[in-house]
Amino acid sequence: MLGRLFFTVRAASARAAVYRRGTVPRVAAGHRALNPQWLAGRSFSVSYGTSINYEELKDLLKKDGVLLIDVREPWEVKEYGIIKGSLHIPLGDLLPALQMTPEDFAEKYEKKLPEKSSTLVFSCLAGIRSGKAVAVATSLGYSRVHNYSGGFEDWSKHQLPQKQS
Repeated sequence: MLGRLFFTVRAASARAAVYRRGTVPRVAAGHRALNPQWLAGRSFSVSYGTSINYEELKDLLKKDGVLLIDVREPWEVKEYGIIKGSLHIPLGDLLPALQMTPEDFAEKYEKKLPEKSSTLVFSCLAGIRSGKAVAVATSLGYSRVHNYSGGFEDWSKHQLPQKQS
């Protein structure tokens, strides 16, 4: 574990030096940073935004300007319901939705397109897809994003969901 931590810190320091110097370091052949399996595995460990729990979500939803986006599939929302006040945008539609013009977004979702500085909270069934949604929003420049890691399963233990028609 310490070896991996040291490697990560050393790699981050090397990247920072590259940006300061404007040069590309030479890396020895076979270095694991060049290994496709290492790169693929590394992408799963990168975390964007913060994970929040039920109590933190309840507190956030009391504030103005917070948008809760449910990224589950339409059949899940229809069958199980939705967290009251949340906006349903399936994960597969999230990237194009957040890139819409404000007018198109308002027409399709009946809500104002969130600004890049808006607080967004993503929810799904158990926190996996919402974690991916956080990465999508972060890649588009949204800076205040959260993952409700307990998801709909956790919410329904505390409160009854709202049924969608």
